[in-house]
Amino acid sequence: MRKIWVNIDPWNKDLVTTAIEGGADGVMVPAGYADKVKALGRIDTIAEDGDIRPGEDVVAFKIESGADEDEIVALTRDKKVILECTDWSVIPLENLIAKGAGSIIARVNSLEEAQTAFGILEKGVDHILFCTDDVAALKNALTVLRSKADLTALDVAEITAIKPVGMGDRVCVDTCTEMTPGQGMLVGNASSALFLVHAESIDNPYVAARPFRVNAGAVHAYTRVPGGRTRYLSELAAGDPVLITDFKGNSVTAIVGRLKIEKRPLMLVKAAIGEKEITTILQNAETIRLTSPDGEPVSVVNLKPGDRVLVAMEESGRHFGMKINETITEK
Repeated sequence: MRKIWVNIDPWNKDLVTTAIEGGADGVMVPAGYADKVKALGRIDTIAEDGDIRPGEDVVAFKIESGADEDEIVALTRDKKVILECTDWSVIPLENLIAKGAGSIIARVNSLEEAQTAFGILEKGVDHILFCTDDVAALKNALTVLRSKADLTALDVAEITAIKPVGMGDRVCVDTCTEMTPGQGMLVGNASSALFLVHAESIDNPYVAARPFRVNAGAVHAYTRVPGGRTRYLSELAAGDPVLITDFKGNSVTAIVGRLKIEKRPLMLVKAAIGEKEITTILQNAETIRLTSPDGEPVSVVNLKPGDRVLVAMEESGRHFGMKINETITEK
């Protein structure tokens, strides 16, 4: 998940407030100002008296030639490295990413440089230090960068069977975000095959829309969370980040506000993508919906073989939610 630090040296209270309100992950301030930051809001401080200490946890490096690259890669094994280019260019960052450098923080001075850094080699860096003394420029950059969605590759699967399986514990995920039609969460029995379960953003005659909610599936199911990881639905809790994805694959982070686990009748949904069979277990109720390729919600009680729904597929296995290069069979 991308992180944004803001450099505030010399001290500027308005910049700190803008960083906090704009969703920055940290502010770098002069020694002696960490407590002043904490008085304005809760955010990581990068300072000699802060949460993250220059020289110990993070170091700055001005790259001047390709000969510096191996030294930087070595430094990233133990520390975060704030990288400054004498002539700002994507080439050093491309090389470092290709060489497998660890925690690189790209020092940028504008929204355009930030967007370039985040997009390098498609993967991009995952961390920047934004440097400006312009409150309006910082506010605009944070608005654009925080609203920008990452893209999740989606495929189309064909429903092959639907079967009631009896009672079980299902999970409703109530988020702090109001979702729009076409958005939901990726959920499935296997971490490598997740269905796009539509949010409860649709009105019906029996219950009002709850656009903040995804009635996501059974307690054992996986869901995609930021950082390319998965978690079990049952282990989510208030304050945890989850991934909200729309039918075009645009994915943004939302925060869990509440989890509701209740006993409900469940339904096994089977689908096929190519020769591969995939499954998920959902509550057997009209308000539970999957998502069609054009973004329309499809109620599970109306599902039938041949219907097409959106899924996210992976080749890699996972261990404790992280991708690994290992063959794992999940049935």
